Amino acid sequence: MATARLDYVAPWWTYWLHNFPHFNFFFQTVDSTFKPEEASYQQSLIILACVGAVGLGVSLLVLAVYLVCLCCCRRDIDEDTKRPDTCCVTWVAIITGLIICSAVGVGFYGNSETNDGVYQMNYSLYNANRTLGNINNLVAGSLGNVETGLKQHLERLDEIFSTRPDYLQALRFMQLMVNNVIRELTVLPDINKTNFDLAAIADQTAFIEYYRWLIYLLLLILDLVICLAMCLGMAKHSQYLLITIMGFVILSLILSWASLGVDTATAVGISDFCVSPDKFIVNHTKDFLSADVAHYYLFCSPNLPNPFQQSLTTCQRSLTTMQIQIQGLLQFSVRVFPTAERDLLGIQRLLNSTEFSLHKLTALLDCRGLHKDYLDALMGVCYDGVEGLLYLSLFSLLAACALSAMLCVIFRVWTLMGSREKEYDDIDEEDPFNPQARRISYNPRRSNTHSFCSYTTSLGSQASLHPPPQSTSSVTSPPEYMNQSMLFGGTPRYENVPLIGRGSPPPSYSPSMRATYLSMTDAQIRHFGTDFQV
Repeated sequence: MATARLDYVAPWWTYWLHNFPHFNFFFQTVDSTFKPEEASYQQSLIILACVGAVGLGVSLLVLAVYLVCLCCCRRDIDEDTKRPDTCCVTWVAIITGLIICSAVGVGFYGNSETNDGVYQMNYSLYNANRTLGNINNLVAGSLGNVETGLKQHLERLDEIFSTRPDYLQALRFMQLMVNNVIRELTVLPDINKTNFDLAAIADQTAFIEYYRWLIYLLLLILDLVICLAMCLGMAKHSQYLLITIMGFVILSLILSWASLGVDTATAVGISDFCVSPDKFIVNHTKDFLSADVAHYYLFCSPNLPNPFQQSLTTCQRSLTTMQIQIQGLLQFSVRVFPTAERDLLGIQRLLNSTEFSLHKLTALLDCRGLHKDYLDALMGVCYDGVEGLLYLSLFSLLAACALSAMLCVIFRVWTLMGSREKEYDDIDEEDPFNPQARRISYNPRRSNTHSFCSYTTSLGSQASLHPPPQSTSSVTSPPEYMNQSMLFGGTPRYENVPLIGRGSPPPSYSPSMRATYLSMTDAQIRHFGTDFQV
């Protein structure tokens, strides 16, 4: 029962990318056919990669113009305005952050799609490599059995049957069949070179893809960290943090434009291949595969005959004929030549093994298995791979534009912070509403007031004061505020010490302090004045 043929149709975006203009270094039009070995085609891809460098130059030029305008044409802040209007800067920063977060989401999706496409292509290449390796092993094994094993047995039988011409005639016929098998197996293509090429391509692609995926992952994380750090820097008004963010933004801007150029050139090159992959493969396999064999596996059409069918049929018929001849010799010659039985049974085992290998070889040489691997590889690289590269290009473009706007926001925030510091420096210290002026102001009368500690220091100790005797109740039961202080872990003994270094009196006095002040003598009053009298 015939199975439906699987067809490959290139997606529309590959045709769109394939129609991109291709120019060499002299700006001459180049054929867009995929020819990676030609210098002119390589130059066209390099020109496409330079799109990122052009975008970076334009971004830096715009930033330079904005910075010059910001420095030379900045409006002076109104003297009555203590806080400049930052609404526009805030909204631009918010929109920029949202664009970067959206671009990062697109980048994660594109990175995953590209990785999936490359993985599918490598998986198909490894499957095709395994199939070709099995074909090569079966062909080599069958040739070895026929060329060495069968010929050795036939030479010994030729010596044994030397006296029987009829048996020698059967051996000559079998030798003819052996030569037919050897000739037809030799006609099969030498796929050793194909096997090596597929394995090398798959390994190299996997190596490059791993580092590409890792670099993009780090770039996406860097953009997210920049957004978070930008929000923190604007909230904290930290100039050092803004300087650090500025350096990372410039680094990410350069990487974004570079990735845009590399993604564009890669997507265009792969699209040139995906538009006409059959032509490229036929041209690069003509050294070891004929055109009919290549077309048979690339198209796998029922209208195309199997180029190996005739060889496989000839081998199968030759092996069947030899099986019949061996059965006849075993039946009639063993009774006359008993020593020939060992060689005849050895030939029979080799024929059975070769016939089994031939059946497996027939199944492996069918176009459906290799054609499915070929289609899976094309689907992976031309659908998921190129689509992922387009999303990565969109991410790079959005991130580069948003990062350029973020640099403008950083420059503007820097100028606003400088203006605010200048306003603080211009504050009059004589202003009675200035908090700093209130902190350094003092009372002239209070400057001559002696503290209680100065009195205790001059007289030697606080014990020189003679307070009146207290009642028992006042000694045994401390005041209520002292109990509360002890409840919350305080040290109530400090409540008896006046507040040192304060221009104003303490808010309240304990009974012991009040009693000490009341017990001052006339000499002490004359020494300190009336400042401590209650």
